[in-house]
Amino acid sequence: MSGYWMLLLHSHLPFVKHPEFDYFLEEHWLFEAITETYIPLMINLKKLEEENIFFRLTTSITPPLCEMLSDANLMGKYGAYLNRSLELLAKESKRTKNDERFNRLSHYYMNRYKQIKDFFYNVLNGNVLNGYKYFKDKGMIDIITCGATHGFLPLMEVNKKAVSAQIEVAVKNYEKHFGTKPKGIWLPECAYYEGLDEILAENGIRYFFVDSHGILYSTPRPKYGVFAPVYTQHGVAAFARDVSSSKSVWSSKEGYPGDYYYRDFYRDIGYDLDFEYIKPYISPDGVRVFTGIKYHKITGDTDEKEIYIPEEAYDKTVGHAEHFTNEREIQLGKLEEYLDRKPVVVSPYDAELFGHWWFEGPDFLYNVFKCMHNKDSITPTTALEYLDEYHTNQVVSLNPSSWGDKGYYEVWLNGGNDWIYRHLHYISDKMVELANKFKNTRDNYRIRILNQMARELLLSQSSDWAFLMTVETAVNYSIRRTKEHIHNFLRLEDMLVSGVDATDFLLSIENKNSIFTEMDFKVYC
Repeated sequence: MSGYWMLLLHSHLPFVKHPEFDYFLEEHWLFEAITETYIPLMINLKKLEEENIFFRLTTSITPPLCEMLSDANLMGKYGAYLNRSLELLAKESKRTKNDERFNRLSHYYMNRYKQIKDFFYNVLNGNVLNGYKYFKDKGMIDIITCGATHGFLPLMEVNKKAVSAQIEVAVKNYEKHFGTKPKGIWLPECAYYEGLDEILAENGIRYFFVDSHGILYSTPRPKYGVFAPVYTQHGVAAFARDVSSSKSVWSSKEGYPGDYYYRDFYRDIGYDLDFEYIKPYISPDGVRVFTGIKYHKITGDTDEKEIYIPEEAYDKTVGHAEHFTNEREIQLGKLEEYLDRKPVVVSPYDAELFGHWWFEGPDFLYNVFKCMHNKDSITPTTALEYLDEYHTNQVVSLNPSSWGDKGYYEVWLNGGNDWIYRHLHYISDKMVELANKFKNTRDNYRIRILNQMARELLLSQSSDWAFLMTVETAVNYSIRRTKEHIHNFLRLEDMLVSGVDATDFLLSIENKNSIFTEMDFKVYC
């Protein structure tokens, strides 16, 4: 009998778009993710299909990410990013010509970037979503949604419309990009509070995911632990993360990514090479950045890094994939003794772990699916497939939880970011008030203002800003973005109430914060 393995990749980046600049540092978060994670993953899924290897993959693609991947301005900049990288690699092949080891790697990267560029334009037609849609239509992957702007829902609970708008806007955006309504959702930061399931059910969501303690501490206690879904009071299925399979991958110290033969993330020529040489390929203000070209392997806890050898690293992914598969097989075999159904091991990860943080991650997943293809006792699956097989599940009240540090809400509400919430709550209440007041307006100018106010509210609610303040990464940018969207909202409110004509301002932020062109402010009524 044995059971199932469910791989879930959470694909998300905050909405970052700055059309007023030819180059903007934070836009590179997207370009790196496309180059190092999304396209390598698509290339490997295509290989699996061509080799007739059975696989199933669940992936969230959040609305902000969908919007950025479909944005002409950003994709034009991505093309320039690829060309700039190829230009740098052409220089690198000349610079390293007298050192066979580095020269070989420069050509390895040159071929890799050429393959990625060719795949992007000639296979995906310039839109990464086309690759996801292809495998979705084939039934090989299940694409789920997320909150509209990845807002931390438990901290919005004081205004139910703020929460429901995050879900309703996400559902409509998914339908715009994929042609159908989503059946599943990755709750932003995997954060759940009691009562959220009612809003999910109202929006046609059949299932979601929580961290282990979300189910383990539920009432009553779960009969099958985390190895089968449960139903909430409103009939929505919840699946829980398996700790052991997650830790073996995401832990850089105890997991596979820390192997000394894998590529070192931090040693990048953007920091290593002479400033004048690398200057055209870093930030125009002279700030050094990652170029994606890295010549060293992890080696160990030392500054003396050895040269990276791609073939050796790939062999490691084969061995680690075999180990991971065998461990899941043993795990499912033990569970089989105690369960009267096939257990499911749910392994959720941030998608960017595979490729961006762990360069060899996409190859690891490719080899995991190849290993499982030869096993009768373990089968990749999706939530919908599992629920179709097991209609009856225990009904529980889930425990409030998240997958952040310590398991609850502290990452997003602490002394470093708590100041934002009184402002977010104020403009949420104001949005509901004004949406109801003007719900019958036919004035196009007012409608545009209200729609943009809704966009600014949603963008200000992104959990990324509070998270980055906590971990002290891009803190100034996160504070600036939070204040910018609040300021835009309040200025738009003043325009709406006073009747002052500020068309130029409205046009500028409609172009810059252009997320959700389908927006209808009445979602807040």
